Amino acid sequence: MAEEKHHHHGLFHHKDEEKPVDNVYSNVAYCGGTGQYSETTEVIAVTTEPDQVDYEKEKKHHKHLEEVGKLGAAAAGAYALYEKHEAKKDPEHGHRHKIEEEVAAAAAVGAGGFAFHERHEKKEAKEEEEEAHGKKHHHLFG
Repeated sequence: MAEEKHHHHGLFHHKDEEKPVDNVYSNVAYCGGTGQYSETTEVIAVTTEPDQVDYEKEKKHHKHLEEVGKLGAAAAGAYALYEKHEAKKDPEHGHRHKIEEEVAAAAAVGAGGFAFHERHEKKEAKEEEEEAHGKKHHHLFG
């Protein structure tokens, strides 16, 4: 047991950990008329080397997170406007609505900042891909 190096460190994976070679997908279906089950299994081999980076996947991932950030900013902004309206409409609980408006506005700013960060990460992934494929890109002003 001392030789085993299998540690669980929470949510994050480390590069030196083993990655699965094959992905197996199984689909089980029940046919009500005959009362039988049928199973199909598909094996997909992963052929990427551990040192090789899939830049398209990375760009797509950052683009998805950027869009999530934009949606979060829009939703929080809309909620802030709603609470502003409720503060005027319901003066008895106006202070609570004003606080919720400010919290929602702060969340909108945070989500906007996250979207901006992911846009920057997407651009960096694109530049890394261009450098890896030998495209010359001169940064003259920054």
